[in-house]
Amino acid sequence: FKYTGLDYTSIPDANVKLTESDYSEYYNENKKRFENPTETRSFEYVSFSVSPTKDDSVAVKAQVDKLAADFRTAANDSLFAAVNSDVKVPYSFVAKGKLDPAVDSVVFNLPAGSFYGPVFSGNSYKLVKVVATRFSPDSVKASHILLDPSKLGGADRALKLADSLKVLVQNGASFATLAGEYSVDGSKDKGGDLGTFTPGTMVPEFDNAVFSGNTGDLKIVTTQFGVHLIRIEKQIGSSKVAKLAYIEKSLLSSNKTKDAAYKKASSFLNEVKENNFAELAQKKGYTVGVADKVTPTQGFAPGLDNPRQLIRDAYAAEKGDVLEQVYQMDNAFVIARLTDIRPKGALPLDAVKKEIEPMVLNAVKAKMLKEKLDKALSGSNSIEQVAQKLNKTATPVPNIVFANPVIPGAGQENRLIGAVFGSQPGKLSKSVAGDRGVYAFVVEGFTNPAPLANTYKQKETMMQGTGQRSLGAAFQALQDKSKIKDNRVKFY
Repeated sequence: FKYTGLDYTSIPDANVKLTESDYSEYYNENKKRFENPTETRSFEYVSFSVSPTKDDSVAVKAQVDKLAADFRTAANDSLFAAVNSDVKVPYSFVAKGKLDPAVDSVVFNLPAGSFYGPVFSGNSYKLVKVVATRFSPDSVKASHILLDPSKLGGADRALKLADSLKVLVQNGASFATLAGEYSVDGSKDKGGDLGTFTPGTMVPEFDNAVFSGNTGDLKIVTTQFGVHLIRIEKQIGSSKVAKLAYIEKSLLSSNKTKDAAYKKASSFLNEVKENNFAELAQKKGYTVGVADKVTPTQGFAPGLDNPRQLIRDAYAAEKGDVLEQVYQMDNAFVIARLTDIRPKGALPLDAVKKEIEPMVLNAVKAKMLKEKLDKALSGSNSIEQVAQKLNKTATPVPNIVFANPVIPGAGQENRLIGAVFGSQPGKLSKSVAGDRGVYAFVVEGFTNPAPLANTYKQKETMMQGTGQRSLGAAFQALQDKSKIKDNRVKFY
C-alpha cells in the first residue's frame, strides 16, 4: 500500500490550549483503560547514604595490613582463615577460574608456600596463602554404592560393609550388580553410574576423593549422605589446582559513619514535619526519589533495597503524611512521604489527568490535522494527489504483514494497519488517526501466503498458549467477581 500523513509534532504543544471538555472526552472514550486492578500508593523519599567514608577505608586497610602480617606467620593456615575471613571459602583444591579475577590471575602461577595480598577487588581485601598445588583432572566419570548408616546399625557397620564390598569388587564381583543390591541412591538402577562431572559438583569429601585418585581406584568416603564406595571410571583432562587459605575482609561502614547518616536522617525527619518535603530537601541539597504506583505486596521500589517495612507503613498512612520512622536499608537510611493513593476500581479523571495530558494533546491535534487531511482528500482521485496538496510524498510500503504493524517512517501504527487490512484494493481511504499522526492510504493489492506443508507443531503451540491464557483469564474473572480484602500487607 501507499500512504501519506501529517505528524502530531507538526503542531507545537504550546499552540494547543486544552479544555476540561477535551480531557473529559478522552477520559470517557477510554474509561476502561483507567481501571485500577489493585490499590496502589506512591511516595517520595530522601536517602542518607551509609557507604564507607575515606576514614573507613583507611581504618579497614590498617586492620587488613595487621591481619596480613599475622597470617604470614600463622601456624594453622586454615583455622586462621576460617576465624578471620568475612566470606567462608572451602579449604580444598580449586581450579583456575573459580576465584575473584584479581586473585585468580596470580595465585595459580605461584608455588606452594607463597603469600599474596592484600589486594582490593569487589569491595573487599583478599589475602591468600598457597598451601599446596597439583595437577587434577578437569572432569571425572565415577560410580558409587551409597550405604545408609541408620539402616545398618551405625557408621561402623556401614564402613565394614563398604570394606567387604570393596574386597568383593577387587576379587572380580560386578560393581553394577552390587550397587543394584546394596545402594540406597537413585543411581542403583544404573549400576551406580553417576556420569561425568566437574570439580565442585559433589560435596567436598566426595570431590576430593575422585579428583585426587586415579582411574580404577576404589575409595571409601563418608559424607553427609552416608558411606560411599566409589569407583573412579575415567579421568578426563588435567589442569593445575591449588589449595588455598583464603581471607576476605569487606570494606564496611564504621559505626561512626552509620551514626552520622542516622543523625542527618533523624534531623530531616523532625524538620520536614513542619515543612514542605521537596522544598526542604532541595534547600538542604538532598535528592528526592520517587516510587510510583507501588502495590501492597510489592517487595521492591526504585532506588531502594528491601523496602517492605516502608511499603507496609505507606499503606497505613494518609495521603500527604510523612512516615514517622527512619527506615534502614542495606546502604542507606530513608525518610519518606506518601504522595498519592489510588484505590482499586475506576480511577476518577482528576487522578489520571496529568498522565493522560500527552494523549489528550494528540487527540486534539488529530482533530485539527484531520480537518486538513480531509480537505486534501476531497476531490482527490489518488494518494499522490493528496500528498501533493499536503506538500508531502506518497510512501510505498511493500509486503507488510498484519502480525508486524511497523511502517517505515511511521513506526508501529496499529490503527493504520487495521484500516489497511480492512480496505478494498484501489480505493482511496478516509483519514485515520494513529498514535503518531493522521494518515490516508490506498491498498495496491493483497498477497495470500503459500499454504504451510505441516502446521501441526504451530497449531499445537498456539493451542497451548490459548489454553494457558484461558485459564489465567478465568481465574482473573473469578478474582474480579469475588469480594476479597487482601490484608497481607499488614503482616509481610
